[in-house]
Amino acid sequence: MRLIKGFILAVTGLFIVITLVSLLMPSKVMTARTVVIHGTAEKVFAKISDLQQWKHWHPVFMQDSAAMHISEHSSGKNAYAEWTSNGKTNKFVVTAVSLNELKASLMRAGENDASNIISVTSLNDSNNVQAEWRVLTKLKWYPWEKFSGIFIDKITGPGYEAALNNLKVLIEGKP
Repeated sequence: MRLIKGFILAVTGLFIVITLVSLLMPSKVMTARTVVIHGTAEKVFAKISDLQQWKHWHPVFMQDSAAMHISEHSSGKNAYAEWTSNGKTNKFVVTAVSLNELKASLMRAGENDASNIISVTSLNDSNNVQAEWRVLTKLKWYPWEKFSGIFIDKITGPGYEAALNNLKVLIEGKP
């Protein structure tokens, strides 16, 4: 009996320590990727701002193009794309479009929403632009979710990087 009480006390103490440590961790995680593209900001942003164009450069839109539902108005505020993967519905909704910047929210059933900002900036003294994709993921207070936030960049970052590299190939026209 004494051994069981000691074990329960140790497990409870460990859980409390892990929870307290996780409360000190940030509740928001930013993932960012950039690519330099030889082209004009207008040409690059035209491919980004129209969700129909994403079928030509974004890996998820390319592989699921048959199952992808894109709203009738594929550009501008409230344009959206919807698809199912691993039995869950995903919805990417454009929340704002301004000069060379697109803001959107990625929603997936049972998961936290991710705020996306894709911006295109002209680089001085060159015919190049920088396309940057930033994603802000809000985490719940749960210890396992806070600790998983450490790995979000490593898990999701390569997908954003692949999409931007595909966009670069599409704009520059070379494989």
